[in-house]
Amino acid sequence: MSAPEPSAWGVAERYEDHGGVIRQAPEETIARILEAMDATTARPPEASVHVTLQSDEIKSPTAVAIELEDGSSERVTDGRLAPGVPLGYHRLVHANGTTSRLIVSPGRCFLPEDLEVWGWAVQLYATRSRESWGIGDLHDLQRLAHWARASGAGALLLNPMDAVSPGIPQQTSPYFPSSRCFLDPLYLRVEDLPGAAEASEEISSAATSGRGLNSDRLIDRDRVYAAKMEALGSLWSRFSGDRRFDMYRAERGQLLSDFATFTALSESYGGDPSEWPTGLQRRDHGELELWRGENESRVLFHEWLQWLLDEQMKAAHLEIDLIQDLPVGVDPTGADAWIWQDGFAEGTGVGAPPDDLNTAGQRWGLVPFDPWKLRAAEYEPFIQTVRAALRHASGLRLDHVMGLFRLFWIPAGMPPSAGTYVQYPAHDLLNILALESHRADAYMIGEDLGTVEPVVRREMAARAMLSYRVLWFEETEPAEYPRLALATVTNHDLPTIAGVWTGADLEEQQRVLAAPNRAGAAAMRAKLQKLARAEDIDVETIIEAAYRSLAQAPCRVVIATLEDALGVERRPNIPGTTFERPNWSMSLPRTIEELEEDRLAGAIVRTLSRRRSGTGRRGSRG
Repeated sequence: MSAPEPSAWGVAERYEDHGGVIRQAPEETIARILEAMDATTARPPEASVHVTLQSDEIKSPTAVAIELEDGSSERVTDGRLAPGVPLGYHRLVHANGTTSRLIVSPGRCFLPEDLEVWGWAVQLYATRSRESWGIGDLHDLQRLAHWARASGAGALLLNPMDAVSPGIPQQTSPYFPSSRCFLDPLYLRVEDLPGAAEASEEISSAATSGRGLNSDRLIDRDRVYAAKMEALGSLWSRFSGDRRFDMYRAERGQLLSDFATFTALSESYGGDPSEWPTGLQRRDHGELELWRGENESRVLFHEWLQWLLDEQMKAAHLEIDLIQDLPVGVDPTGADAWIWQDGFAEGTGVGAPPDDLNTAGQRWGLVPFDPWKLRAAEYEPFIQTVRAALRHASGLRLDHVMGLFRLFWIPAGMPPSAGTYVQYPAHDLLNILALESHRADAYMIGEDLGTVEPVVRREMAARAMLSYRVLWFEETEPAEYPRLALATVTNHDLPTIAGVWTGADLEEQQRVLAAPNRAGAAAMRAKLQKLARAEDIDVETIIEAAYRSLAQAPCRVVIATLEDALGVERRPNIPGTTFERPNWSMSLPRTIEELEEDRLAGAIVRTLSRRRSGTGRRGSRG
């Protein structure tokens, strides 16, 4: 048996860093990555999946028929199918009786010709109303959406709202999901749930505790979790069934059941499946069905929570276009990694090599899909992940879009500097993304910051995906940004305008980071100074100046942040920190009710509303 060839398996033996220097990957890194891939042959085996464009002729010498997604079938003559096979997921039937998956894509993503929209970036957990239980929830989102729409905005760009593992302590980072296919119950507005009015006395104690948490700007997810789970348990005990719940369960199928089973197992045995009883560690083990039956009520409870979340998310989406955010990976001990454990590269994590902003490199702790195991699964885990993200979305931001092309893998126990890149089947993944985009009528936004290969932006443009332009990093004025893009001043990982202008962000970096980015902070302040044409002006004036400049961008989508609208100095997250500061845990300094009357927020609304007239995909709604 021949030894695995790293290049054939997509493992880079060397790569070019951000400064153009060629870096050699350590031999141990390459060996451990190949081991994680179960690479025992020189080249990966062929997979039973074929992804093609609708405009292409399909050639499969052994195919004798095609079973279309709608249930019909056609004979195949001489192993060739003429262009025009319907878009979708079909199966080729081969002469020997086997089948393979055929995915037919439009190639380009959905993008309305008249898309011209501005909106707000929303860290929903931080966006509280007076009625919140210590954390922003889906009713708060609905209220914010109504205000934004009435003010002329056409979209809200949300933080990932994916499910995290149950129990205490609660995960704080929205970019470290247990599952990218389901939602976090902390976002439920309890009082809006079926049966809540009749059970008001039963849940009053939890409601009082929850609202009491609003007095502290620091979000205490553990106490929120305790209060909401107490109330939700009471409501579940009174639930007698609902036809809509039955329909939701049928629609989400086995994936919902598996997620709910994982969550119930985690409550019983802890958060790490490797420490569960042996017979429950794998989804395909025979003992699991027995356990599921014995714990049916708790499994149904977690399915019920997902239905409630789905209903409240749907209501918010009816108010305004929602742009969802898809994290680049998942918690290695979470639900997706358990459900599709044969599709992930166990023993590795993803991150980034050292660069100017993060001189030691980054380890994100997320486990990546194995590209070859993903192909062997006919891309089903990727399809389900994208489809779930688009369930209530008019747009989708793909965090670290370069991950569709390559990801920086770091073997467990090794520093980020010892990692290397692994290639992904980008054309297949992009074609699947385009197909799901059209099915959901949702446009795609690729977060293409950092070290980006030229092919990434070429492919994005060819496939009608929006680029991601951040004022802090652009060398040109916003008026010169490309049209096929989303434009913003900053994002959740970068300083706010107030943080840069006052110096507060750099001061915090100096407290919590070993290598604060002083040069970057100086460059950002100089950019603001150029916009203001002055140095001695107040924070609100410089924020208004920045958004007047951003409003000149010809981009399809322009996004302001609520942090800037309220003059917040602390950004939501500083990469490279964990316990040094409360990342993802600071609420906005004012409630939604106060935001609606805020002078600076109103000024930004007026500035961005003067952009070329246009609305989002749902602009015709009343």
